[in-house]
Amino acid sequence: MRVEFAQAVIDAFDKHNNLAFITGDLGYMALEKVQEKFGEHFINAGVAEQNMVTISAAMAHEGFLPLVYSISPFVTLRPYEQIRNDVCLHNLPVKLIGNGGGYGYGIMGATHHNIEDIGAMRLLPNMKVYVPLVSTDVAEAVNAMLLDPNPNYLRLNLAANINIPVAPFQAWRKIKSGNRGVVVGTGPVLENILNSVLCDDLEVWALSIFPIDNIPPELAASVEQIGKVITIEEHRGEGGLRETLSYHLLQNTSAPFKLLSLSASGYPSGKYGDQKFHQLENNLAGEGMERTVREFLK
Repeated sequence: MRVEFAQAVIDAFDKHNNLAFITGDLGYMALEKVQEKFGEHFINAGVAEQNMVTISAAMAHEGFLPLVYSISPFVTLRPYEQIRNDVCLHNLPVKLIGNGGGYGYGIMGATHHNIEDIGAMRLLPNMKVYVPLVSTDVAEAVNAMLLDPNPNYLRLNLAANINIPVAPFQAWRKIKSGNRGVVVGTGPVLENILNSVLCDDLEVWALSIFPIDNIPPELAASVEQIGKVITIEEHRGEGGLRETLSYHLLQNTSAPFKLLSLSASGYPSGKYGDQKFHQLENNLAGEGMERTVREFLK
């Protein structure tokens, strides 16, 4: 999604004359055209993420609309105090962009992974989290963020490759119908369900904006009727989709339901590999995922 993001901000520059782009010494072979377009409004803050966020807050206070870009953990977890104190408590329109959410940086290991970012960011005051599913979501999410007067975090990853038509970017999208279970997923990892042999019998929804304010009545009705819910996220269930969706389902449904959480547990083998390796060993893909879902649906 990095290419789509770069093009989206280039296209947005002519519409928003107060845009500024700040990067933490990242973007080689990706942001050169952004730098060319933004000119003096492009700042390389260096490997100084806390300072980068504080600079962006000051610029937002003076009327700029800052886009702050880095690898996901470096733009969320490392400068977390500055995001909370300088950006969110003042409700400044700083737009944080994290590339490689989840296990996106693969073999580079846990320091470059981020399976806690959605939970950490959605807890902050005034913060809204955007999680694209397919490549066309990126520009639509960027445009929505630039019109939002609040702080935002955009979680980028490899786009889902699916053959099912997807509605334009929004918080809730029903991808397909089914009658054996209701799947709610966030981010491109949802493609592992959509492209599996299990998909025919499942109703599938994508959630792309946090925090959750409400759930669609159609989703609540399906949960009440079917009684089995599966969540899938390349993120820890604690603080993530599993936790927040469970609360809202309990508030909005009256019939009992069972819940299966497909989420990141960390590093079961103690080894590092590419993104698919980590998805497989966390039962977010492949035979492990399919076996777990089949057992749950019995």
